[in-house]
Amino acid sequence: VQKVCTGNQVDGLLYPAKKTLQRTKGDTKQEKASPDVASSKAEPLLIPNMGTTPASLTSDFKQRVVNILLKYSNGLWSNALPKLYQDTYQVKFPEEILNNLELLSDFCTVDYVSGTPKKAILYANPRRHVDENLNVTGKDQKHVPVKATAEQHYEESRDQYPENVTVPPLTIPSEGSVSVMVIDVKNTNEVLIRYVGKDYSSALEQMEDDMKAYYSQNSTVPLAQPLHVGQLVAVHAEEDAWLRARIISLEDNRIKVYYGDHGFSEFVESSSVYKLQKQFCLLPFQTTKCKLAGLEFFCDDPVLVQTVESEASFKIFAVEILEKSDVPLLVLYDISGEDDININATCLKALYDKSLELHLQVDVQYTKVRVTSVSSDGSLYCQMPSKGLSRLSEVMQEVEDYLRCKQTEFNVLVPFCGKICLFPSKGKWARVEIRIIHTRRALDVQFMDTGATATVEVSELREIPPQFQRAVIAIPPQAMKCCLADLPPNTGMWTPDAVLSLRHAVMNCPEFSMRVVKQDDSEGIAHIYLFASEKFPDMEHSVNQQIKHADLWEHQKDVFLSITPSKNSSTEVLSDDASALQLTSGKLEKSFSDSAREPSSAVSTFDMPPPLPLPKTGGFMDVYVSVACHPGHFIVQPWKDLHHLEALMEEMILYYSSTEKKPVSIEKNKLYAAKIGNQWFRVIIKGILRNGLLSVYELDYGKHEFIRTEKVQPLMDLFRKLPVQAVTTQLAGVKNQQWSEKTSIVFRNLVEKKPFVAQIQSVTESTNPWDRKIVAFLVDTSLQETDIWIHDFVSQSLAEFAKDD
Repeated sequence: VQKVCTGNQVDGLLYPAKKTLQRTKGDTKQEKASPDVASSKAEPLLIPNMGTTPASLTSDFKQRVVNILLKYSNGLWSNALPKLYQDTYQVKFPEEILNNLELLSDFCTVDYVSGTPKKAILYANPRRHVDENLNVTGKDQKHVPVKATAEQHYEESRDQYPENVTVPPLTIPSEGSVSVMVIDVKNTNEVLIRYVGKDYSSALEQMEDDMKAYYSQNSTVPLAQPLHVGQLVAVHAEEDAWLRARIISLEDNRIKVYYGDHGFSEFVESSSVYKLQKQFCLLPFQTTKCKLAGLEFFCDDPVLVQTVESEASFKIFAVEILEKSDVPLLVLYDISGEDDININATCLKALYDKSLELHLQVDVQYTKVRVTSVSSDGSLYCQMPSKGLSRLSEVMQEVEDYLRCKQTEFNVLVPFCGKICLFPSKGKWARVEIRIIHTRRALDVQFMDTGATATVEVSELREIPPQFQRAVIAIPPQAMKCCLADLPPNTGMWTPDAVLSLRHAVMNCPEFSMRVVKQDDSEGIAHIYLFASEKFPDMEHSVNQQIKHADLWEHQKDVFLSITPSKNSSTEVLSDDASALQLTSGKLEKSFSDSAREPSSAVSTFDMPPPLPLPKTGGFMDVYVSVACHPGHFIVQPWKDLHHLEALMEEMILYYSSTEKKPVSIEKNKLYAAKIGNQWFRVIIKGILRNGLLSVYELDYGKHEFIRTEKVQPLMDLFRKLPVQAVTTQLAGVKNQQWSEKTSIVFRNLVEKKPFVAQIQSVTESTNPWDRKIVAFLVDTSLQETDIWIHDFVSQSLAEFAKDD
């Protein structure tokens, strides 16, 4: 199962394994092809004056499709391709391609899973050679080695030395979390890494142990003779280690070898070079090159390269793989501490112009200070006149003038956390850094020069034009993070009333004066006293004292449960995004229709989503198991609607992040939208607790959660159209009983987060769609030779457990 991951999130479209999903008795008529998304404005994808054949597709279109498929190594449903294509390139996918998937067969694998010609799983062909028109030829693509010169000599010597041994190319890990060790940094586009894991570093360690045992115990192993450039050999190295190597030069009886598993070269004696046995050629050489995302434009900058070497060399990092290619594009994360550190973003700061940085000094008074944003923890961001702010204004005006007269879109095609790009704010372009990626469409950004945050669409972001890259990146953030001295976070938690009062006090005043009393470099925050300009320096009239003396610090008692909360208790003060969108002119609201904002929609809690169509008894449906407690209770989702559910989640994120929070009357057994983590879910309230917590049930995922009352908003009518996706299920074929912990764990590991074919045995209807229940068989059809009926496996496990007892 392939799960689409974006940034730190793990929510997204799900795809089956590459092996064909067999239907045991499938009723595939219920699955429909994706809607027609072609239009007369779609870009020309067929070469004019030619028949519609694979060869007639434009190279640009082929490359775009290949780029998408390379990101989904375990396959992509064909009916999901149009939306991905449109989201990625802002161009619609034409109908003729969907109606004839054979048009794609020349540059990708089309794997039909049923008799329906429009239903297939698409795979890229990463190991086939593709010419300049993206047409497949018979020539295999060569793995790019670390040493190009050695590879050239090696190719030249193959005909002369036909007994050359080779190793297979290194493949990029496709499943699970990926970690790497950085071996060497030539520049940020040529970073030498080694993957860490069972099939990589662990396999290498085992192989080198086996080499040491083999060569140490076999005195008859011959020396490598004759020697030639490009030859793979076994070298008896220092500390009695045996390493694989490739000969890269032969000069005056001096043999220079390159250790492809460790990324370095050295001169060795001929008496240390032995014939490499075939059993040690099965594992690929373990070092490979990668590029660091966001640093490509400055790849050779000596300051940046030195910083990357200092931060990354010989350290292990978790990685996000943005592009899978011969030289993959990566983001490195240091996860060894309490907070994850984005190494790419950290190293990019080395390019800051130090003379433009903001440096506040303790006991110094500053005037003409502007508060640009207030966070829900009471911290705030301040701007003040500076050399950096003046330089920023000049550079951004140049960028503005350039973009105004250029037709090139500069769309952001590969968003990732830590990327710096442009976003429209108050009619101008502003610098933003991507902080969280929710889906391929929605993400959170922070405005670098105001500190505000917002949830935006990827399509609204723009790349910094190449000629302005260095000038824009060199300017450090021009907003300083501050907190009011003698107030939280040191003295306690900010209540919503306190944050609202602070916002009213500072956001409506154009200028302040301030005095710095403490500089916390470890947290990157300044402790300040803030004054309205005419009150400076009267401490009793500081903003600090006004907030401190106000009756705002006792925790509120269930204020969010009232039908009409007071003005001061409005929950909007908890949202950083709401503050940010006030500063960015509310542009995101254009994504939604006016009818979605009418008061009648805002308070509607009675219209239920339509019931999910289920097959009749004995019928089949493709499902995905989202939650599994035990065989008597698990949750399935209809496989064919997963991309609709993802689209709904994207729309909810964008809508609720771009609108002000509304007063909510919370009642049990009513439907709402709830923010859980960084996502918005459709939920039903199951219980109201006295401590301000709510017990909710996620209608589309089948999970029970506890959340705070301020995380709940009305569920708009446009989000009630998709049927409830979570279906409570009991496994057929086994007797329902009190399931042991051991059986529950085995069952959970067997089915949770996996796709199956379900055969319906019975359906128990209910007035409420979330209370419906089915009894069904589960069939694993991922194997080519046989289908696995899960109830048979559970019965066998029960019998084995009974014997053990």
